[in-house]
Amino acid sequence: MQQDPTFNQGGMGFQQPLPNATIVLVLGILSIVLCCCYGIFGLGLGITTLILAKSDMARYRSNPDMYTLSSYNNLNAGRICAIIGVVLSSLSLLYFIFIIVMVGIDALSDPGLMQERMKDIFGN
Repeated sequence: MQQDPTFNQGGMGFQQPLPNATIVLVLGILSIVLCCCYGIFGLGLGITTLILAKSDMARYRSNPDMYTLSSYNNLNAGRICAIIGVVLSSLSLLYFIFIIVMVGIDALSDPGLMQERMKDIFGN
């Protein structure tokens, strides 16, 4: 999805969008959405997004007049979404690891066994 370049205010030529701004935004949003899939998919997408965002941030900081402000704003929004996605995915992954350690893998497929082990753990 290529945007039309706009003429920059400094008279240096045409501005172009940052190459990964849209991808970073989409992947950042997906990292939040996929955080509930055992945390693995959201974590992978979030880390990938942060790596892409870091390279484009450096590119923008080295020559801000060359790139459009809207693409920088999209990059920032995607980066923030990726940070949120990484945090939520990490919490989700830790939760599922905790459940597996506490009740065991076999109890996850048997609701009766799960209730029995939960009563043993929490004493109800």
